[in-house]
Amino acid sequence: MTTDAATEVFEEHRSVLTGVAYRMLGRVADAEDVVQEAWLRWSGADRSEVREPRGYLVRVTTRLAIDRLRQVQARKEAYVGPWLPEPYVTDFGNSVEDTAERAVLADSVSLAVLVVLESLSPLERAVFVLREAFGFPYAEIAAVLDRGEPAVRQLAGRARKHVGERRPRYEVDPAERRDLTERFLAAAAEGDLEGLMSLLAPDVRLVGDSGGLSKAPLRVIETADKVARFLLGAARKGAPDLSFRLLELNGGAALLALSGDKPDSVFQLDVVDGRIQCVYIVRNPEKLVSLGDR
Repeated sequence: MTTDAATEVFEEHRSVLTGVAYRMLGRVADAEDVVQEAWLRWSGADRSEVREPRGYLVRVTTRLAIDRLRQVQARKEAYVGPWLPEPYVTDFGNSVEDTAERAVLADSVSLAVLVVLESLSPLERAVFVLREAFGFPYAEIAAVLDRGEPAVRQLAGRARKHVGERRPRYEVDPAERRDLTERFLAAAAEGDLEGLMSLLAPDVRLVGDSGGLSKAPLRVIETADKVARFLLGAARKGAPDLSFRLLELNGGAALLALSGDKPDSVFQLDVVDGRIQCVYIVRNPEKLVSLGDR
């Protein structure tokens, strides 16, 4: 296989590799580093021995992601305040035509699910991502992880049970989430306490991620009254040149706040039965770099 052919093959599978790496690591920069390392391994490999390039590339990427995940765990343990995954632009485009498959991909990259995946072991997380998000057969996952198929099935069962017990059990129409997101922004911008309260579930939670590098609550805020008052207070004290853009992040509608042309924060909502159940705010500037051109 020539260098040009090898490049073409790699680019064909790049989106899958990036998807696997991001779901494993929760950070765009880490995922890109892993995919770049996978490219170096691919470009230097004896490709004449590779019969299934996709399987080979997924295997390399997954193993690199597991190694990286183990390395960054200490970094997360020392993190200031709540940790949330880095916002990830999701546009499956024409590569995913099946509505059910699109829904699975979107759900597997949602902030709520990625937060749950943080509590899995690296191997459990790898099995869950490959099986539940990308539909890999157990035999292929066993080859990727160099484990027996019975062990992989056991890992999958544990991971599925753990995630099933903790993941949100609801389905939200994308149009409904988008509408609620727009109404949420309007109420907060207008200082409408009553209007904002009407959108929030009584037991709503607000989780802010700043990493200690910007202003955000260092603990989870709970109840509609406290969340609404915090949001309105933050809106009053916000930068005077703040503007908002609606875009799709992590499989759903989100608000990107810009100070001038610089990303300031990201707001994303979990919705249950037509009410906002959780407000996620990412303000760590290191996690907003990839949104600079959005």
